[in-house]
Amino acid sequence: MQARPSLIAGHTLVTARLKDLARFGASPLRRARTLILLDGAAATAFAAALACAIDALATGKEFRGWLVLLVVATVARGVMTKLAGEAGARAAALVKTIARSDTASALAARKPGGGLSSGDATTAVVEGVEALDGHVSRFLPARFAAAATPLALIAVAALASPIAAAILLGALLPFIIAMALAGTAAAAESRAQFTALERLSGLFLDRVRALPVVLAFQAEQRITRDLARSADELANRTIRVLRVAFFSSGALEFFAALSVALVAVYCGFNLLRLLPFPVPEQLDLKRAFFVLALAPEIYLPMRRLAAAYHDRQAAEAATASLIALPRPEQRPAAPVFTAPPTIRFSGVTIRYPNADAPVLEGFDLEVPAGKIVALLGPSGSGKTSLLNLLLDLAPLTAGAVLIDGRPLAELGALSGQVAWAGQHPLITPGSIADNIALAHRDATHAQIDAAAERVGLSGALAIRPGGLDAWLDERGSGLSGGERRRMSLARAILKPAPILLMDEPTANLDAGAEADLLAAIRETARGRTTLIATHSEALANLADHVVRLT
Repeated sequence: MQARPSLIAGHTLVTARLKDLARFGASPLRRARTLILLDGAAATAFAAALACAIDALATGKEFRGWLVLLVVATVARGVMTKLAGEAGARAAALVKTIARSDTASALAARKPGGGLSSGDATTAVVEGVEALDGHVSRFLPARFAAAATPLALIAVAALASPIAAAILLGALLPFIIAMALAGTAAAAESRAQFTALERLSGLFLDRVRALPVVLAFQAEQRITRDLARSADELANRTIRVLRVAFFSSGALEFFAALSVALVAVYCGFNLLRLLPFPVPEQLDLKRAFFVLALAPEIYLPMRRLAAAYHDRQAAEAATASLIALPRPEQRPAAPVFTAPPTIRFSGVTIRYPNADAPVLEGFDLEVPAGKIVALLGPSGSGKTSLLNLLLDLAPLTAGAVLIDGRPLAELGALSGQVAWAGQHPLITPGSIADNIALAHRDATHAQIDAAAERVGLSGALAIRPGGLDAWLDERGSGLSGGERRRMSLARAILKPAPILLMDEPTANLDAGAEADLLAAIRETARGRTTLIATHSEALANLADHVVRLT
């Protein structure tokens, strides 16, 4: 696994990024906050209906109207809780969509030779973005409720009993202190847990990608030990987070129960006139039950906030990783060529980060419009790097690349105008037709069939059950090397692009298979500016011009 880069961002940057992302879910979050306020009003109505119903029963008055209000308030609270949860989930979905898009763009902007492995990148897109869900859907509504509802309910309780309201307000202070201490303790543990999760996810994905090599060198036991060690570390970190959450929850429940008990004792002794000290109020049954019914509701938003605080810490840990990813550079709009362009390399030097020497230095070449140029040379001579340079996958250290006289740096992404055929075609789970259409999603079935026929796939498809609709797994099981190359050429034919780049399209094929493929390559290159990197003299003979690299 590659060394992980430092993914630590300042708390201020993390907080600012979370606020910026929350803006994209502002509308459903406002709806959730409104429902939370209405839930507080319904809680007050519930307490009032309960107190009045009990008082009516005690005094022999009509109480059925209060029971109806009690039922209505209960149902209303359930409905508003459900709607507030749905609004929070909708806000989280909007935020995650934006965050995932930004993260994918940042990963696509990674420079060649960067220190971020594929495993770390995948963890950022999947685990990092998903960690924002609880922060938006649960923590932000809970924080608003904890800030607004308790004080509002205490003010309402003060109308019935100022002394009981003072008790509730006084007990609120240690509750808040306990929350702050628990949050501080949980923050470091959550960051460590997310780092362990990143490490395990990245290690696992990188080892799965390298599984053939692992099996070839019989390194299964060592890799298993590495994975077990990372899994144990994640388990230990998770237990530490749960331990902090358990103790903090116990402390918060203690203070909440203590405050309710103090109010209950005060109300009971006040009703019985047994208080050992004078107070400026005398409660009746109605007011006492109202305060007692309202007291648990005052601490309910605080307990919900405490329960959701881990979501906040997980989101901060994930965001610290996300904002440390490379930011995509602003580039002009992608160019559109109406005819095959001329490509010129002028004094081009390519040197990868941390490399001892440049791959190419001072390279000059002009590829005329609509012509085929073959780059012939041994491995390591820079053939593939030149192709990658046009796709922004290799660094231009010095010199210039001109497309129809315009510097490549001044153009937008060139990939939309390039058809690619490589020696290791990407295979995705799906039908053969789906895989051919990767380069041109809007292609019709007839166009796909025509492209397959032009590259000589018709014979192979005729004897394969399902033909173009035959299913492939991600390894392309059942396809020969030649069939894979032909499928790659079919993609290139299907894509209406004026530039064609080919990287060793006949590598590892025997002479007969290579000869069969040459006609398909000639057909694919027709009418395009074509650059071919190859070791094959037979393939180079198709070119209008051959450049030999050493």
